[in-house]
Amino acid sequence: MSSTKSKFPQIVIIGGGFAGLEVAKQLADKPVDVLMLDKHNYHTFQPLLYQVATGSLESESIAFSLRKNFASQKNFRFRIAEVSGVDMEKNIVKSDLGDIAYDYLVIATGSTTNFFGNKEIEHYAMPMKSIPEALNLRYLILQNLEEASLKATKEEREPYLSFVLVGAGPTGVELAGALAELRNHILTRDYPDLKKEDMKVYLVDFLPKVLGPFSDEGSKAAKKFLTDMGVDVLLNVKVESYDGEVIKFEGGKSVKTKNVIWSAGVMGVIPDGVNKDIIERGNRISVDEINRIKGSENVFAIGDVAAMISDETPKGHPGVAQVAIQQGTLAGKNIMHLIKGEPTVPFKYNDKGSLATIGRNKAIADLGKIKFQGFFAWLIWMFVHLVSLLGFRNKVIVFINWIGNYLANNGGSRLIIRRFKPEELPKKDKQLAKAD
Repeated sequence: MSSTKSKFPQIVIIGGGFAGLEVAKQLADKPVDVLMLDKHNYHTFQPLLYQVATGSLESESIAFSLRKNFASQKNFRFRIAEVSGVDMEKNIVKSDLGDIAYDYLVIATGSTTNFFGNKEIEHYAMPMKSIPEALNLRYLILQNLEEASLKATKEEREPYLSFVLVGAGPTGVELAGALAELRNHILTRDYPDLKKEDMKVYLVDFLPKVLGPFSDEGSKAAKKFLTDMGVDVLLNVKVESYDGEVIKFEGGKSVKTKNVIWSAGVMGVIPDGVNKDIIERGNRISVDEINRIKGSENVFAIGDVAAMISDETPKGHPGVAQVAIQQGTLAGKNIMHLIKGEPTVPFKYNDKGSLATIGRNKAIADLGKIKFQGFFAWLIWMFVHLVSLLGFRNKVIVFINWIGNYLANNGGSRLIIRRFKPEELPKKDKQLAKAD
C-alpha cells in the first residue's frame, strides 16, 4: 500500500492516542492529506483504565472510534495497521499493509510497561496500559476472588486475596484505592463467605513517597487516605522477584500472592529504523525544540515516546496527557509552518497541574500554587476527566455510572465474560547453553 497520490503533502501519523489526535485536529481544513495508522480502530482514555480493571466501567465507555471522531474532517483517513519500522531516508513507513510514503511523519506511538529487563516479573505480573490488559486484569481479580471463596482455610485463601501494586504513581494509587473500596464495600456482599479482613492490598514503591511528581502536601495526604482505607503502603522497598506465587522484596520481606499489578515504569514504543544513537533513557527518542527527531527534517516524535532534553527538562517532559496534547497541537502547527516556509515555534510546556483520585470523596489536586485535597478535589477530578472523554455518549454513560456507583456504593457488574489464564513461563532450552 502507498499513500493516495495527491497534489497535497502527505502527513502520516503513527498512533491514535492523545498526541496523535491533536496533530490530526490541527491539520483539519489545511491543504494536506492526513493518514493515521494504529493497531486499534479506537482511542483509549487511559486515565480511566483502572475503573475498567475493577469493573466500575465497561471498556466501551472509555474507547471511541477514531473514524467517527474525524468523520467530518475531509482530509483525514484512518487505517488499522501494525507498523514494523520506518525508513527516514526513503520517507517510508513499513507496515503489514505494505510501504506507506510520507512527506511528513509524526511518531506518536506512546509507551508500554517497563519491567526493567526482568523477564520473570514481565511474565507473571499484570500490566495495565491498554483495554485488553485492563480486561485481563479484571478477569484475573474476579477469578481469584471466586477461587478464594472455595478454599477452606485462611492460609489457602491468602494468595488469592493478596493484591500487590508495584509503583506508587497515579495509576498505582488510583488502583489501590479502587481495590480497597472493593474490599471495604463490595467483597462481603458478593462473597458472604469471605472476610474483608482477609483481603490485603499492598502499594509498593522504591521511592520514599507516593505520587512522586506531586507536592509533599499532596503526597502525604494521598498516603493518609490510603492507609485510612486499609492499604499497606510500603515505601523505599524494591522488588527482587516474583514467580507467580510469591513476590520477594530486597531486605527479606515477601508476600504470597497471585495478584501482582505492575505500574512501576514505562518505556517508549519506537518503530525500527530510528537511529539508536538518539534513544534516551526510558527508550524515548531525542527531539529538538519543535519535537523534530534529531538528524531529520520531516519526522516528528511527540508524547510519551519523545524526549526533549534541555537545561529546564534534563530528563525530558513527564509522560502525562497534557504534554502529549500540547506537543501534538504545536507539531501540527509547525508542520504547516514548514510547508509554508515560515519560522517554527519552539515547544513550551504549560503545566496545568496534576490530579489523582484515591476513591470515594478523596482526591489530590496540585494546580500550580493552589493545592487541596478531599471532596472538592474529587469533584474537580471527575469534571476534568468527564469533559476530556471523547464522545457525548461516553460522557453520559460514565456520568450515569459514577452517579449510580456513588449512590449504591456497589457499582459495576463484575461479570466474568471470558476466563483469563496466564501462559506458562517456557523453560529455558538447556541446549542453548551449549551453542558455539
